[in-house]
Amino acid sequence: MNHWLVKSEPFVYSWDDFVKAGVAAWDGVRNYQARNNLQAMRVGDLVLFYHSNEGLAVVGLAQVSREAYQDPTTDDTRWVVVELSPVQAFSQPVSLQQIKADNRLTEIALIRQSRLSVMPIRTEEFDVILNLGNP
Repeated sequence: MNHWLVKSEPFVYSWDDFVKAGVAAWDGVRNYQARNNLQAMRVGDLVLFYHSNEGLAVVGLAQVSREAYQDPTTDDTRWVVVELSPVQAFSQPVSLQQIKADNRLTEIALIRQSRLSVMPIRTEEFDVILNLGNP
């Protein structure tokens, strides 16, 4: 199983919106590296849901429920979506400030590639964030 982090601006699509929907096609990705990460996702992979721009925190856990297929928001066949389903909200959001301050997370893609919207997370990093969010 692989672990991932996806970013969403909460004023565009928040964790609460995601929970209400129950499942979401992660669409609109127009970065090749992020697209490649979407294509690598497999059903059952776990995904950290991060609020970007506002909040700046990991707020919940999701799961890949459908693997990559053509993004329905474009006719351009280069772009794909995956479907994600919410698993649980964190009891405590894990802020970017906490992540940057934690010596166990110095190599996390969220810091090294801060503009990337879909990124892999190493199992060790995933476990640290999960434990911080659900102490």
